[in-house]
Amino acid sequence: MQSLYDRIQQQMKTLSRHSDTAKAFAYLLKQWKALNVYCSNGWVEIDNNIAENALRGVAVGRKNWLFAGSDSGGEHAVVLYSLIGTCRLNNVEPEKLSAPVI
Repeated sequence: MQSLYDRIQQQMKTLSRHSDTAKAFAYLLKQWKALNVYCSNGWVEIDNNIAENALRGVAVGRKNWLFAGSDSGGEHAVVLYSLIGTCRLNNVEPEKLSAPVI
């Protein structure tokens, strides 16, 4: 990884900063720390698609919902969506968990 980093740094010196290649290299260098974590730990996911897919229903519904009732209602909804999504990702039935709480 270090030799790749060094090579990119050298190439950056020869490129116009407005070129597409330079922009791609700049983006890569901004993500370098995360890329190293991903390469050194096989358990790290390369993307957050699982989290995004879990919230897809909220994003789709947002177009249909006009109000949450109040600011605090919106904050409570966020907490509940997060809790339910986490339960589903961990194979826990949210209804069984929330019944004693609610």
